[in-house]
Amino acid sequence: MTDINVIGGGLAGSEAAWQLAERGVSVKLYEMRPQRKTGAHVSDRLAELVCSNSLGSKLYDRATGLLQNELRMLRSHLMACAGEAAVPAGGALAVDREVFAELVTSSLTAHPRIEVIREEVTEIPDTPTIIATGPLTSEKLSAQIQAITGSQYLYFYDAISPIVTLESINMDVAFQASRYERGEDSAGDYINCPMNEAEYQRFVEALREAETIELRDFEREDPNFFEGCIPIEQLAKRGDDTLAYGPMRPVGLRDPRTGKRPHAIVQLRRDNIAGSLYNIVGFQTNMKWGVQAEVLRLIPGLEDAEFIRLGQMHRNTFINAPVLLSASMGFRQRDDLFFGGQITGVEGYVGNVATGLVAAVNMYRHLSDQTAWHPPQTTMLGALCHYVSHAEPQNFQPMKANFGILPDVVPHVRNKRQRYHAYAERGLNHMLESIQAMGDPFYDGVSVPDVLNVVK
Repeated sequence: MTDINVIGGGLAGSEAAWQLAERGVSVKLYEMRPQRKTGAHVSDRLAELVCSNSLGSKLYDRATGLLQNELRMLRSHLMACAGEAAVPAGGALAVDREVFAELVTSSLTAHPRIEVIREEVTEIPDTPTIIATGPLTSEKLSAQIQAITGSQYLYFYDAISPIVTLESINMDVAFQASRYERGEDSAGDYINCPMNEAEYQRFVEALREAETIELRDFEREDPNFFEGCIPIEQLAKRGDDTLAYGPMRPVGLRDPRTGKRPHAIVQLRRDNIAGSLYNIVGFQTNMKWGVQAEVLRLIPGLEDAEFIRLGQMHRNTFINAPVLLSASMGFRQRDDLFFGGQITGVEGYVGNVATGLVAAVNMYRHLSDQTAWHPPQTTMLGALCHYVSHAEPQNFQPMKANFGILPDVVPHVRNKRQRYHAYAERGLNHMLESIQAMGDPFYDGVSVPDVLNVVK
């Protein structure tokens, strides 16, 4: 079997290299640090965590907790390293950054089938390759990715709008309708939160006073960072009516409670096929997350909103995965090219590890003339892979693990805690069935983690 190139020594690339090597494949793992530095990393270690040291909730009935348990069933190396490097953090899985990165680095460099090559890759090899270069992909390699994907499908700056759950929207205030009742848009695709003048002015003032996230030097110095995606808090500072004539314009909509056009409208657009998630249209923001949630809950109808994702703006290289990738993380136009990690449009440390693992498993299956493995959509891993490969391309934005992208349990469970338990139970059992169906001896003896023996 030919050597596999894995480009990028972050979370996804490190996991992919280990998975392939453990299956007997020789891997060339390319990491450009320290030869070429980034604006975020501070060391040359593999799998360096550049933001938080938390891998999210470890509770069995939370989205990241379910994903972590699925990865343990799939014998993720980085999840094992995280367990060794764990520090007390209540219900979260937090790690000592240096210990974690050192565990990953030492284990991969010592592996007899992994060669770590410290140099920048400037061209995509024509041999089997996994690209896992993350959000700070170098300019030269980005140009190569643009060449094979099409420049319109590669993005460098992330302006993410907040996402809320449908069940948390107060529909006594909000209403479903598309502008001017246009036939090409079904009413259920949009939910509208109307504001009178006093509510609007209160919201504008809150935006002006909100504390924002300070950009990192390499983002601040980039003159094109905010081009075409001005934060709503900046728009609010331009004038009292700027938002009302911009992303909050009320034209073509009438409040069914009054029969009149509101002073302003906050519009939410369906974000997933199931219609359980809605994103706030045009609300890119750089507000700090705690303050952001408080401000957004001033919007009538969102007083008790459950935010699956809050808005953020940062430098982030990612591809339009729904156009380019299958749920196997394989590139649709080339059988021996896979992508993993944040460049696929998956957010969060554990999601990055997960897609690197999926890319490696399917690279191995491709080279072994086996059919691609698609994790079941009822698992958190499968739901993430399905989301990034099947979302609406025109409005595609990165996504992290959350229960809103899972298909509902049947029959529907109204109690949220019980429903989340049902999601976890179903996901782990379906993952076990899927792993067993693969027939991969690497997974001999795998079982469901003993995490479900709690009172429902």
